[in-house]
Amino acid sequence: MKYLAIDYGLKRTGLAICDASETICSPLTVLDSTKNLISKLAEIIAKENIEAIVIGLPLNMDDTEGSQARAVREFADRLRKIIDIPIHFQDERLSSFAADEKLAMSDFSTAEKKQRQDALAAADILETFLQNLPRDK
Repeated sequence: MKYLAIDYGLKRTGLAICDASETICSPLTVLDSTKNLISKLAEIIAKENIEAIVIGLPLNMDDTEGSQARAVREFADRLRKIIDIPIHFQDERLSSFAADEKLAMSDFSTAEKKQRQDALAAADILETFLQNLPRDK
């Protein structure tokens, strides 16, 4: 199944995608969250033949949902109104930390790292989701 992962933020939204065999997750792009985000996502979903979406859900360390998690759920509700594919949520508490660790070893400038961080976080969200999917033995 071809998944699109979304690391939603109020300013930037990172995207990642996996291949149909669900073995390779790749950062796709970072979109400006304030400019036609839902319509841009609809275009990407159609172009990439996406079959399901995984959205990072920022839980608190005590597993509760705060204001950012509520914003993510509201975003998902808006997205559901224009697409007809499953939407899953994945705990994303450590995804930005994992992305920062990967970027720390790069030669990118601080601005370049910031631009790539959200897409890398989305890839981490998708990898975690896929690792936790039940598999036939």
